[in-house]
Amino acid sequence: SFPFPKKYSLSLSLSLSLFLPSPTMMAAQVEVEDQESVDNGEIIDSEQPRSFTGDSTILLREDSREYDVIRKCFLTGMGPLASETTIVSMRKNSTANNKVTTKAKFAASVVFTEAMKRKNGGDANVKLGWYSGSKQEIDNIVSYGFSSREVKKFENDVGSHGVGIHLVHHLFSLAAALVCEADEEGVKHLLLCRLILGKPEQIVSGSKQSYPSSSQFDSGVDDLENPRRYVIWSSTMNSYILPSHVVSFKSPRLRGLIRGGGGLGSVRSPCVSFSVLISLLSKSLDPPRMHVVLRTYDDFRVWNLL
Repeated sequence: SFPFPKKYSLSLSLSLSLFLPSPTMMAAQVEVEDQESVDNGEIIDSEQPRSFTGDSTILLREDSREYDVIRKCFLTGMGPLASETTIVSMRKNSTANNKVTTKAKFAASVVFTEAMKRKNGGDANVKLGWYSGSKQEIDNIVSYGFSSREVKKFENDVGSHGVGIHLVHHLFSLAAALVCEADEEGVKHLLLCRLILGKPEQIVSGSKQSYPSSSQFDSGVDDLENPRRYVIWSSTMNSYILPSHVVSFKSPRLRGLIRGGGGLGSVRSPCVSFSVLISLLSKSLDPPRMHVVLRTYDDFRVWNLL
């Protein structure tokens, strides 16, 4: 049996030094831990006004180490837009408010991590990834978990890597930010999550796969050697994904972008949209060639067009 810890102390389970490349690594030698009732100066009183209704999140102090590490992680991934991006607030999913269901989710994540370690020879392959969504969607996910509504977002997306919950590598936040929906105040929100990947398998672009191809696999990725996108199947989405932090931000140059196919944005243009073009190409190209097209577009879109 798996013991439930007395305190739900989850590092996101990586040392946060993995968030950042050198030379900023030394500033990140701190684990983000959730504690039952200890503040340690990292959080602002839960009675402070908040933009999210979920009562399990707590506003982080801007001068805390945890805030600084997540900030650097987020801005590093924003690439060419980092200097023009402003973080409005950062919230932490925490058991400090003594919500029973939140404590249960943290404890369950520990159990599933241990189970995955036993299944895969001691390595649960825990990663961090960004999830894009509207303010209301993220609020619901933090409060109640992922649902079929989030899965359906990818059912008709010809560029998605399978049908499940898609998240972006923690150092590639720009790809997630491109498809964020702004709220009524023009603020966008990203949800940083702790992921139990186990043994992933590569899922080609446009695949309709919705569960592991065999019992040896636990999740999906777009590329085994250099994954940028993670796919957690609906059957395990609330077991292998634990919401961690909500980053609310503004980035003026993202306002000219609209949602398009393949999990990326597309430029406003009188020409045919990328989603239409990719739909046409998918009818004549085989999956490996479609994968090359989408990955090339991904690189061009994020690092050159902007």
